[in-house]
Amino acid sequence: MKFGGSSVASAERMREVADLILSFPEERPVVMLSAMGKTTNKLLMAGEKAVGCGTTNVSELDELSFVKELHLGTLDQLGLDRSIIYGLLDELEQLLKGIAMMKELTLRTRDYLVSFGECMSTRIFTALLNKIGVKARQYDTFDLGFITTDDFTNVDILEATYPAVAKRLHGDWINDPAIPIVTGFLGKGWRSGAITTLGRGGSDLTATTIGKALGLREIQVWKDVDGVLTCDRNIHPKAKPVPYFTFDEAAELAYFGAQVLHPQSMRPAREGDVPVKVKNSYNRRAPGTLITKERDMSKTVLTSIVLKSNITMLDIVSTRMLGQYGFLAKVFSIFEDLGISVDCVATSEVSISLTLDPSKLWSCELVQLKNVWASIYSLLISFSCQ
Repeated sequence: MKFGGSSVASAERMREVADLILSFPEERPVVMLSAMGKTTNKLLMAGEKAVGCGTTNVSELDELSFVKELHLGTLDQLGLDRSIIYGLLDELEQLLKGIAMMKELTLRTRDYLVSFGECMSTRIFTALLNKIGVKARQYDTFDLGFITTDDFTNVDILEATYPAVAKRLHGDWINDPAIPIVTGFLGKGWRSGAITTLGRGGSDLTATTIGKALGLREIQVWKDVDGVLTCDRNIHPKAKPVPYFTFDEAAELAYFGAQVLHPQSMRPAREGDVPVKVKNSYNRRAPGTLITKERDMSKTVLTSIVLKSNITMLDIVSTRMLGQYGFLAKVFSIFEDLGISVDCVATSEVSISLTLDPSKLWSCELVQLKNVWASIYSLLISFSCQ
């Protein structure tokens, strides 16, 4: 059972989630939580501001004050001891002072910074469950066995993760049964040993990875909408939930702009053949969306419409391509060398039109695009000389 940030945004919401979990008395789920509300955004903003604020002013950052007040206030409202997160708050402030001292926020440090949100939310929720008599145990995924690449802020999960996670969770359950409360989109770089993240929304991928690793009966992703919709309600308010999807449909929709699921999250579920149910934690009676390997498509005309904004499109047009072989291969090798993912491609004899994944264009997007054009221009010149 994975719960997003809006589902655990306050003490009241945490009580609701605890009650929701207890409404499945025959189940002993693995529970995964995102950071509370807007915590991740606030942490990132605090990091950006710390770069230029000076070490003596870090404690006065509005974003840091917001994070402290939200979590300490939640503990007070739940009747829990504040000391549960004192150590993490001290560590967070020291990290921000280090960022201010170095006047630099690297991708590696950014991942470390945002990890505090989920580390605190899971500790608070674990303490709540134990208080109401439900035995629970907290886990940080970077210590649980989630092994990733070292591409900070957007890593991939390595295959070694599955046996490591299964061994740890099975072993702990056999020795001392307790509901696991797990952080979301965090891992540990296999070379660096540093905390990494799967990118925004990556806790969906963490949930399906655990589902596959343990061979679970079902993965439930609890959001603040009634399932996967026919389109974004911000675009059309009368969008409706779609009751059934296939893994391939859900992955395609997510990749091309649907906000409900992480684009990569369907892969482990499909490989492990574990159904995924998208439910609404604010409206638990809503049937939600069930995602499986196959579904009846006989009466299906249109599934859903998605919109992807901020697309970068490149048009490469030259008569020098006419009749040439190997040109496409060399164009795509340029994107491979620069680490840029291509979304869509259309070609003719003298042109290539393609769109680039905005999440793969780094903050120095203009520099990246200049590198692309310089490389493609050199390629066109080389073909004209043949």
